[in-house]
Amino acid sequence: MKRTVLLTSVVTFMAFNTLLTSVHAQEDQKDAMPDEAAAEASVPAETTPSSSKAEAPNKGSGGFISVIVGSGALGILLWLALFGAAGAGVYFGVDCAITVREKRIMPQQLITAVTEAMSEGDVLKALQSCENEPGPLANILTAGFGHVEEGFDVIQDAIGTSADLETEQIMQKLTWLSVVGNIAPMLGLLGTVQGMIMAFGNLAGGAPDVGLLAQNISQALFTTAGGLTIAVPCVAFYYTFRNMANKIILKMEAMTMELIKDLRNVEVVEE
Repeated sequence: MKRTVLLTSVVTFMAFNTLLTSVHAQEDQKDAMPDEAAAEASVPAETTPSSSKAEAPNKGSGGFISVIVGSGALGILLWLALFGAAGAGVYFGVDCAITVREKRIMPQQLITAVTEAMSEGDVLKALQSCENEPGPLANILTAGFGHVEEGFDVIQDAIGTSADLETEQIMQKLTWLSVVGNIAPMLGLLGTVQGMIMAFGNLAGGAPDVGLLAQNISQALFTTAGGLTIAVPCVAFYYTFRNMANKIILKMEAMTMELIKDLRNVEVVEE
């Protein structure tokens, strides 16, 4: 668990570091274009100092950090929620990649051991094999072997109930990816609405502050981009892992029925 959390933190930090780097690179490129145009225009020497002083306060005013800080308390909370959603998406994605695997859900060693035990007619040995290889398939088989003295119909009912429980537990892991994929765009949309409200509030005050207006619009666009950047991978991973899980679950159900077929001949002894 500690390794998974550490990996989640590292991947989240790298993803947002890449995003910040690309944003700052675009801003530097935009800042360089007016400087080149000013150099070609060759303004008089007397006005150069004053113009540079006027441009100095606005340099870097549209940066990503300034957008977050200038978005107010609600905007900062929204960005913290987006960062948290990104971290949760990475964590649940890594967790599903580790747990939703055929080798982990139905290990081949367990299948081989149970097959050999059932060919020998040794149910106790099969139960011991399930205890040695814990997992969804082992839990299902244990539920069936635990009712071996009650007849094959009872065994099937027990296995069906246990299979439904194990399937639900597997799908619950995937559901969290879907939750993150649905919440992230909503957070981005809420940030967009907040940025537009602040922008129109600036316009309603008469002569608008162009820099503040641009910052409000940047807030709206940045939150939208952040929400979509988180949601798209989460939704893609959710459907990918869901299809993998459905395929494994169907295969596990077929394998379970194959392993318990020898129990059809079990006779119930009434005391």
